Order: sequence, then C-alpha cells, then structure tokens
Amino acid sequence: MTIRSMTAFASAQGSLGPHSWTWELRSVNAKGLDLRLRVPDWLEGLEAHVRKVLSQSLARGNVSLTLRVSRTDDGAGEVQVNAALLQSVVRALAEAEDIAKQNQLNLGPTTAADLLGFRGVLEQAAGEDDPAPLVAQMQTELADLVKAFIGMREGEGEALAQILNAQLAQVQDLTERAGAEAEDRKLRFAETMKTNLARVMDNAEGADPDRVAQELALIAVKADVTEELDRLNAHVAAARELLQKGGAVGRRLDFLMQEFNREANTLCSKAQHSGLTAVGLELKTVIDQMREQVQNIE
Repeated sequence: MTIRSMTAFASAQGSLGPHSWTWELRSVNAKGLDLRLRVPDWLEGLEAHVRKVLSQSLARGNVSLTLRVSRTDDGAGEVQVNAALLQSVVRALAEAEDIAKQNQLNLGPTTAADLLGFRGVLEQAAGEDDPAPLVAQMQTELADLVKAFIGMREGEGEALAQILNAQLAQVQDLTERAGAEAEDRKLRFAETMKTNLARVMDNAEGADPDRVAQELALIAVKADVTEELDRLNAHVAAARELLQKGGAVGRRLDFLMQEFNREANTLCSKAQHSGLTAVGLELKTVIDQMREQVQNIE
C-alpha cells in the first residue's frame, strides 16, 4: 500500500437524456473522517450510496462532495388542452352571448384562437422524471470519480513520503552528531568533575568521600543522554517502517512525532554543553517540520 495525502480534488461530468450533472469531490486534513455531502434529495438512495462508498474508501479527512444536476428544455412535456377548463369557457361564452342578445348587443364571432387564449386552457404536460436510471448511471460514475480522487491522494502521499524520508535521514545524522558531542562532553565533564571534587574535598573537613562519590555518580546519570539517543534511533526506524508499510498510518506517525519531540526536549535539557545544545535545537527544528508534513497524511 502507498501513503496517501488528505488533500485532494477531483471532478467529473455526466449526462443522461435531458439531465446533465457535475461532480466535485475535495478534501483537506482532519483528525477523523468528516463527510459533507450535497446531493439532490429527489435522487432516492444516491446519498446513502455515496456515503457508504466514501466511508469504505477513505480513512481520514474533511471530505466535501457536491453534485449539481440540471435539466434541458428538451425534456419538457408536450402542450395539451385542458378539456374541462375549455368546456367551462365555452359555457361561459354561450351564457355571455345570451345575455348580450337579451340586451340587444351583438358580440363578434368567437374563434378557436380566442378560446385557446384563455389562461389555463393550454397547458404544458409535466415531464415525469424517473430517478432510477439517473441514480444507476451516477453510481457507476462515482466509482471512477473516487478512483481519480484516491489517485491524487496517493500522488500527493508519495511526495510527502519522499520529504519525510529525507527528514528522517536528517534526524538520524543529527542523532549521530549528538552522540559524538555527548562523548566530547563526557571527557570534559569528567575533567571538570575531578577538578571540582578536589576543590570540595580540600575545603570540606569531615565530608564523607563515599557520599560525595554517590552524589557525583547521580549527577553523571542525570546528564547521560544515551537512552534519548537510542530512542531517537528507534523512532527513526519505526517511522521508516510505517512509510514503507503505507495505508492509513497518519495517526501513528503523528504519535511518533510527539515521541521525537519529547526526546529532543529531554536532550536539550540534559545537554549542559554548547555543541550538544546546538544539535538538540536542530533536531527540534527538523522534527517540527516533520510534524507539519505528517498532519496531511491519511
């Protein structure tokens, strides 16, 4: 499996009969999977199908899908006569003519155009939209849309994996440098401790040499960074394994970034050496950059 980014976009167009539509599918990073769908309600069953497909295909991300459907005039119903209304109009005209004759008025002849001109006599038959064929067609197209969408996610993910592998190499190099600086500090620390110990013993009558030795040993243990360096190397190996494994590993990588940062902070707090402190600060910078990249991984 490959690494996927949570940032992607895909679109598609389709048509069937008088209907045409446009799909838009986009996503950004999120802690979980958040689906926001805009699908016309009259396409029965389509929204549920879309939600199921996206839930099965994606693990994380704020995902928005919009389906816009339009209909051309070619699909309008045919013009037809409202017979009941026409009968009513004819009766009303006949009654009007009778009243006019009784009052010695002569109305002009009524033509068919006059009758059809009355509002509602001519009406357009409503076109009947059966959503089933549309839904079937759109479900087929959805599979291709999601495939293109995932393809973009994987392309972005491959680029992220390359960046992260390069940053992991930097962390490994800095960890080796920290080890070298720690060895240099150890030598200088030993010389400093010997000098300070001699000064203390010369000016502290009655001091217990064993007690002093225990305190010095405790200081040396607290300043030792071997465990931090070992854990940094272990984290590098674990992160590389996750990148190689692929799939939805974003959460685990994010957890590892927290562990990287913890070890770098401890290293800096124990440093007591300019060279080791400098390396520790470089480590923190690279780790922060890694965390920014990891935030986009599914």
